[in-house]
Amino acid sequence: MALRLPPYQPLPPPAKGHALIELPILSLQPTQLCVGLAEVSSRISDFKGDSPSQQRAYLGSKPVPLVRSRSGAVWMVDRHHRLRALAELQPQAKAFGYVALDVASDERSVVLEELHRRGWLYLYDGRGLGPLNPAVLPATLLGLHDDPYRSLVWKLKKEKVVEAAPLIPFHEFRWGAWLRSRTLPPFSSARLEPALPAARALARSRAASHLAGWKGGGEA
Repeated sequence: MALRLPPYQPLPPPAKGHALIELPILSLQPTQLCVGLAEVSSRISDFKGDSPSQQRAYLGSKPVPLVRSRSGAVWMVDRHHRLRALAELQPQAKAFGYVALDVASDERSVVLEELHRRGWLYLYDGRGLGPLNPAVLPATLLGLHDDPYRSLVWKLKKEKVVEAAPLIPFHEFRWGAWLRSRTLPPFSSARLEPALPAARALARSRAASHLAGWKGGGEA
């Protein structure tokens, strides 16, 4: 299974010397339809162990690339898992971000078209169906659905079975789409264990060698 994604324009980094913007997390509109709730749960546990000052320092070190409309509406183009976790813990929490793109329109459809043209939208749902119309994107992070295959790939990355590839758009979702095309035992984001042995073997196999982050070490 291949994701039919448009060509991707790299996100610009924060401009040197420019102060970051601090915004309520729930004012940021997502640019994808789903997350892996296993990763969200793990990040919730991490945030619970941090003091407010530690949280702010961490968020400041991971600023969110933002797209802003002429009227000031804002979309986030990354960091969906960590900010969904913090929003569940603290609905009034704020995050730090920087403007990667200003769109000279007040129309939501125009902004979404600009995002889509740059490859900054992920329009597949938690069952792998899509691409869907950008209009179905939820208004806040709390509206994102669970994709258990995204959770499975997060676990494989934690185990170092799959390497990170931060420059590849929707890297983990690409792996998830490929695993979805294979046969795995029934599993869920809350119970990944039944699928992990087969997923590890598949991820290490040569059949996965076309995917960014492949490390090998398995059978051909």
